[in-house]
Amino acid sequence: MKLVKSLLLGSAAGIAAVAGAQAADLPSRKAAPVEYVRVCTAYGAGFFYIPGTDSCLRISGRVRAEYAVGTRYSDFQDAYGTRARGRLNVDVRTQTAYGTLRTFLRYELTNNTGIYAAGGVTPFNVGATIPGLVRGPSSSSTSSLLDLAFVQFGPITAGRAQSFFDFYANDLGFNSVRTADSRVNLLAYTATFGSGFSATISAEDRTSGTSGRELPGAIFNVATPLVGAVGVTAQGQDFPDLVASLRVDQGWGSAQLSGMVGQRSYATALSTTAVNGDEMVWAIQGGVKINLPMLAAGDALWLQAAYADGALGYLGWSPGSFGLGRIGALTLADAAINPITGNVDNSTGWSLVAAFRHFWTPTLRSEIFGSYSEVKFKYLDANAIAFGGLTARSADPKEFIIAANLIWSPVSGLDIGVEVLYSHLDVRTPVGDLSNNAVRNNLLGIKSDDTVAGRLRIQRDF
Repeated sequence: MKLVKSLLLGSAAGIAAVAGAQAADLPSRKAAPVEYVRVCTAYGAGFFYIPGTDSCLRISGRVRAEYAVGTRYSDFQDAYGTRARGRLNVDVRTQTAYGTLRTFLRYELTNNTGIYAAGGVTPFNVGATIPGLVRGPSSSSTSSLLDLAFVQFGPITAGRAQSFFDFYANDLGFNSVRTADSRVNLLAYTATFGSGFSATISAEDRTSGTSGRELPGAIFNVATPLVGAVGVTAQGQDFPDLVASLRVDQGWGSAQLSGMVGQRSYATALSTTAVNGDEMVWAIQGGVKINLPMLAAGDALWLQAAYADGALGYLGWSPGSFGLGRIGALTLADAAINPITGNVDNSTGWSLVAAFRHFWTPTLRSEIFGSYSEVKFKYLDANAIAFGGLTARSADPKEFIIAANLIWSPVSGLDIGVEVLYSHLDVRTPVGDLSNNAVRNNLLGIKSDDTVAGRLRIQRDF
């Protein structure tokens, strides 16, 4: 019996050995390693590693719904409007031996109806595009915008970015005020000195601005006092605008001093000879932001002042025309050529901006902001009116804007708010009335106008 058991066990062992040897000769089917998405903490919340790379990616965006009502100036104009906007942000960063390599993209799609789609009606876009009355009710319009697209490599910024001239760039509120707020194509170098201090030199192409307010302005067909219409054209620039800024960011807040110098070429054909103008333009701005945690966490105050000579876009004034309600279609130009002397006379202006943010509770805040601006032209607008024995003069607008809102954030990333805005515009000489009942006022002219607007905004940032 023992002999039989030994033979059986020996046979089984042999079979197992042969089977094991054959199995070793079969091809392996080991599963490929799975690469899971890893969180990247080097650049803040929301970043993760792109699989197979050492680059960190963050995808974010915004959806905004907005509803507005306001002053109606004629029977041909809507008194309300709606807006829907979607925004997508893509932020990719990689740490290199030369510093952080960053690529950022922001793209927006917007649908406007009613007073938003009119494109030229204040106070809904008073600081954004060409104001003034639009004849006929507006319809729906959809637009797309490449808002930002830049590469940062160490101290270098290249592409479409916020101008380094800007400080308070409409950081608060639903509506724009008269201030520098520009996204332009640029090439910049930033040097950091420690303790929050930095300095930047930037070459900026202002003709690439996101809307009229970012452009430096242009020369148009204008009139000079006692002379008459003079055909004037812009001849372009020999180099982009050069911007320099000195900035400090510390626990108490931040401050910045920025300046710009540029060149414009103008020409006009007079009855006797052709006169060319090659003019230097400049602008300067100073701003400070003061954190006020002693009032409430997140509270802050912004103060800013700016002056421009021949470059009104750096104050937030758009080239082309301007107006407020019944006042509209008046020429806004950076310069005029004197047909007697042939000299280029730059338009000048200055602006003041103030803004305050206060948190009543961690989820309820208010924002109050406003601007005051004055501009002096060197020409007489064709719509200026002389009456009562007085001679028509340059328009020289003075504008005051103030707004306040109340915003509730019940959950993180969601804002539900209402805002009320008041605008007032004065012009130095009477101009024609663009309202529907303008027969009498066109004879006498008007010198000032007021507007009131209200908005409801629901916005989700993710």
